[in-house]
Amino acid sequence: MQKKSVAGGLVVFICFLIAAVEGYDIQAFGVAAPRLAPELGLNPSQVGWAASVAMVGLVIGAFAGGWLADRTGRRPVLIGSVLLFGGFSLVTAGAHSFDALLWARFATGLGFGGAMPNLIAVAVEIAKPERRAATVAAMFCGMPVGGATAALIARLAGEGLDWRAIFIAGGVVPLVLAPVIYLLLPETRPAADPKADRNLIRALFAEGRAAPTLLVWAAFMLTLVVLYLALNWLPTLVVDKGLPASEGFAASMAFNIAGVVGSLLVGAVTDRLGWRWPLVVAYMALGAAMAGLAAAGASLSIMMLSAAAGFLVMGAQFSLYAVAPMLYPAQLRGAGAGAAVAIGRLGSIAGPLIAGELRNGGFSPGEVFLTMTPVALAAAAIVFALARTARPAA
Repeated sequence: MQKKSVAGGLVVFICFLIAAVEGYDIQAFGVAAPRLAPELGLNPSQVGWAASVAMVGLVIGAFAGGWLADRTGRRPVLIGSVLLFGGFSLVTAGAHSFDALLWARFATGLGFGGAMPNLIAVAVEIAKPERRAATVAAMFCGMPVGGATAALIARLAGEGLDWRAIFIAGGVVPLVLAPVIYLLLPETRPAADPKADRNLIRALFAEGRAAPTLLVWAAFMLTLVVLYLALNWLPTLVVDKGLPASEGFAASMAFNIAGVVGSLLVGAVTDRLGWRWPLVVAYMALGAAMAGLAAAGASLSIMMLSAAAGFLVMGAQFSLYAVAPMLYPAQLRGAGAGAAVAIGRLGSIAGPLIAGELRNGGFSPGEVFLTMTPVALAAAAIVFALARTARPAA
């Protein structure tokens, strides 16, 4: 039992590192944008597209990665995905035009997408049933750790920050991590059952799963609208409120650090109390935090409200990651999780685009934040409905 616990801890740590390098790269674009945009001559709308196109790649990669891993195994798909997003982070660092930047970010997103449903499936497959949400949260809190690292580097570098160096670091680390995955990560995919039904459409929509599938997709989408708008635009919106760039980076760092704490605490509460009421309350509080950010003008209040928003949105999202795969049969758990990640990522595409278009349309930074309040409240209502219709698959 002790040996199994140690092995499980090693798996969680390796997956934590994968999530951390993903989180670093995603946040790297947000902290690099204030310097990247003027150097490449990008307007706010183009910045929004450059942030969102990685999520387009992620949608495609999540569908493909989850489906492929159910057939070939989690480990080879994870290795290929890590190599892909590491390599194209280096290509991002070499971009000198809007078109080159778009293609590099799209390919990076393919790697993100291939990795994410497999991280979710691995966490669910190694965790005890009463610890699933906490295990998924422990694994995925690597994302805000990586994001906070990117923000910290940017803050320490100050005005001397070279945005290309941020992406170089984000490319080298995954390439070093790939052989570690190969050597140390065991295969967790359940043994193949030749009689098992592998039809994805039936897995998603048959036997009373249609309503839970649609609701979990909607919950993912709305959560990721808020999360990715903040990840990509929080530093810029804080600067646009009239504060120095260092305060924008500090707000981003607070958002991510509090997100780590929120991931672990909300996951633990969810395992103890069930996920319906903790998540409903978290989404309602998130709506209040975004309204507070809209009105805040002082540095301290912005830092505190950014931390609250990160705590709530990441805690809710990572707990949802534990819910999604258990709606589907074991032989299609990766594909089911991949579908939820992929469809949900439409929200991560929309979030940065919404911010860019609103700013182009003359909305103030506060008004952009305020548009996220009804989004969070809608997510609360959807999670409540999901809890009433969902049942774990066999």
